[in-house]
Amino acid sequence: MTLTLDSNSVLEVLRPVQDPELQKSLVELNMIRNVAVEEGNVSFTLVLTTPACPLREFIVEDCEKAVRTLPGVANVSVEVTAETPQQKSLPDRTGIEGVNNILAVSSGKGGVGKSTVAVNLAVSLAQAGAKVGLIDADIYGPNAPMMMGLSDANVKVRQGPQGEVLEPAFNHGVKMVSMGFLIDPDQPVIWRGPMLNGVIRQFLYQVQWGELDYLIVDMPPGTGDAQLTLAQAVPMAGAVIVSTPQNVAIADARRGLKMFQQLQVPVLGVVENMSVFIPPDAPDQRYDIFGSGGGEKISAELGVPLLGTIPLEMTVRQGGDQGVPIVVQYPESASAKALWAIAQQVAAKVSIAALAS
Repeated sequence: MTLTLDSNSVLEVLRPVQDPELQKSLVELNMIRNVAVEEGNVSFTLVLTTPACPLREFIVEDCEKAVRTLPGVANVSVEVTAETPQQKSLPDRTGIEGVNNILAVSSGKGGVGKSTVAVNLAVSLAQAGAKVGLIDADIYGPNAPMMMGLSDANVKVRQGPQGEVLEPAFNHGVKMVSMGFLIDPDQPVIWRGPMLNGVIRQFLYQVQWGELDYLIVDMPPGTGDAQLTLAQAVPMAGAVIVSTPQNVAIADARRGLKMFQQLQVPVLGVVENMSVFIPPDAPDQRYDIFGSGGGEKISAELGVPLLGTIPLEMTVRQGGDQGVPIVVQYPESASAKALWAIAQQVAAKVSIAALAS
């Protein structure tokens, strides 16, 4: 049967085109909308499940090829937008109004670059067009404000219907709260668990987050009160475990990973940071100063994806000290490209999990 060129026939030829990640028809997923046909010109909107979709170009190309099989098509125009699916709520955990997905970035030990990964993950997602928030939950060592260029941010506390509401700081497209905004720079936080739990809950529920696709939580290292509070308070889309390649870090990362699994929080995968050192005066050289293969080892042994490996470059440290994340300051660097690819992987896995549940 010969199809005539109209909106129905456009939908029919697009029906076999699938989302490569979800393995389902774009039409059945309601990702094809606003189909219009006028004198051979076909236009429609492609609604992706995340602005950071790593296969965006391939999906658009497949759609255009399918539509051009219809007779009389002169031009195909595809407007691409995104609607991030919301993580399903749980009966014993209270979600945050307006926040679709909550992600933890965690590590078994300190010094592996967890905050660097969390900050650049948040900024990468914002660069892709997502609405992103960042909680610096490392109460004892709040370094994210420096990394985000917000050390001097003036955060305001307003009176809301439910009590005091904190107005987040904003930079590089990301809303952020941190203990660093509430204390003097040299003031130590000497708290027991209940006080720490209270401030983390305040950062979750008493902040004017607005509408967010992703809320990234930069966790303190280890497997303590902060992790337990977060996992038991809110429905989480998943956790990202950060480690360096050496055995000492991998051993601690295994404990952190298993903790989230025991708390029934999906582990999205492992990030191997500082995988190799790239000297600035010899960019073709690679040095395994922290060993090699640790991320692959833990990924294979525990059955979780290796989201990516991030090389160590001096510009990563410089960006953190200067408050300009490397994905902003040096987007063409090897580290920035690795972080961007990890952000795409995380966004894709969150969308798959949300639509499958």
